[in-house]
Amino acid sequence: MKTHAHIGYEILHQSKAPVFQLAAEVALRHHEKWDGSGYPDGLVGEAIPESARIVALADVFDALTMRRPYKDPWPVEKAVGMIRDGAGSHFEPRLVNLFEAILPELLTIRARWEAPAPD
Repeated sequence: MKTHAHIGYEILHQSKAPVFQLAAEVALRHHEKWDGSGYPDGLVGEAIPESARIVALADVFDALTMRRPYKDPWPVEKAVGMIRDGAGSHFEPRLVNLFEAILPELLTIRARWEAPAPD
């Protein structure tokens, strides 16, 4: 499981396109944690690229609130509580606050994507 960050980076960083360079950075660093307990390199705080800090939060929210073959989705309130509890350890506190501030908009966007396509 922990090798996927390096594998994604190795694939994406071969391109010189800025969007692929950003994607490579995110792929490599999205499992780093604010307190340094993440992987692959145990980066701490602002040493973790901001792009990866943002995606880490989004990735956890998505993983918790969406159905997976191995689990039912969590209620949004429970997932937000877990993310809030992770502020300062797993996640940058500033980003947790921003996430909560825009959560209604995020849920509206998600609902549009989940809605059946019109005939």
